Amino acid sequence: MKLVGGKVVTPGGVLDDGWVRVEGGLITEVGAGSSNGQRATEEVVDVTGQWVVPGFVDIHCHGGGGESFSNPDQQRVLKAATAHRRHGTTTLLGSLVSGSIPAMSRQIAALAELTQDGLLAGVHLEGPFLSAARCGAHDPAILRPPAKADVQTLLDAGRGTVRMVTLAPELDNGVEAVRQLVDQEVIAAIGHTDGTEAQVRPAVDAGASVATHLFNGMRPLHHREPGPIGALLDDERVTVELICDLVHLHPTAIRLAARHAGLGRTVLITDAIAAAGVGDGVYDVGGLEVTVTDGVPTLAGGGSLAGSTLTMDAAFRNLVLECGLSVTDAATACSTRPAALLGLTKVTGSISAGLAADLVVLDAGLRPTRVLHRGEWVS
Repeated sequence: MKLVGGKVVTPGGVLDDGWVRVEGGLITEVGAGSSNGQRATEEVVDVTGQWVVPGFVDIHCHGGGGESFSNPDQQRVLKAATAHRRHGTTTLLGSLVSGSIPAMSRQIAALAELTQDGLLAGVHLEGPFLSAARCGAHDPAILRPPAKADVQTLLDAGRGTVRMVTLAPELDNGVEAVRQLVDQEVIAAIGHTDGTEAQVRPAVDAGASVATHLFNGMRPLHHREPGPIGALLDDERVTVELICDLVHLHPTAIRLAARHAGLGRTVLITDAIAAAGVGDGVYDVGGLEVTVTDGVPTLAGGGSLAGSTLTMDAAFRNLVLECGLSVTDAATACSTRPAALLGLTKVTGSISAGLAADLVVLDAGLRPTRVLHRGEWVS
């Protein structure tokens, strides 16, 4: 097929009256104007007046469509992934909340099969090596320091599919665990931490390279004790995750962080739970009861925020319309930079010849009208 007439966001900029040719699940050509006219055997899709952006890459997502990635039933995992794909997320890590080592090992093994089948791009472990003082929606009774054997048990369960692990570096063996992860080519992320700046910086020196949902689940920024926020945002080696739902973060905080970190270090995530794409109600998150009211999940009884109901298309839209960044900036934060973080720049993350045909067509209000995944339209 050939998509024609849209504003195509490419690594080199926006192509007005752009076109994208797709064959065999790949992008084969990208251009602007009327050159390389229609071929007799291809379908022409008119997207005049709309944006064409690369498929979104979400590196932190716990579920959607009423289902959680913590449930080992593969059909239910498929339902969660499909719910996000309809909103433009064509590449996805399945995130797990804290649990016992045996329980998480079983969950990881189930997601590993789906990763090998291509449904997921890998597994992200948010816990159980987190600070009880900043546990958020993680059961504090389950949290523990990252003993070397426990870390290895979880990695072994994934058979190479665990791509990222979030931990609190101030815990016993925290910095050593970062080295253990990095040595096995797993991204070490810092989050749910009550650590001081002095406790965080050694973990970055050891190879930690992601700030899990910056600002949330960590000691606040203070002008005399910058803590993890100051240390992570200030360090050029660290990519910062931002939950751009305008609930977890005020637009000004998003704008300040994104502009300071720059395009090379900013990634939008959903941190979505099963409620994403479904609606208000009562849900289970890691064994804890969560109530979603007006789209905002909190621990039952009015406790802390418990993930989000965000989808990546809404995060993209919020970054542009509410935070004042450009469409090209949003495409980088939602697609290109997270793909690079996962080592997928030769597979997806931009509209470039030779990459997978993962595309999202957005109307003038930046709402998706069509999603293309590996060259096939998503229903």
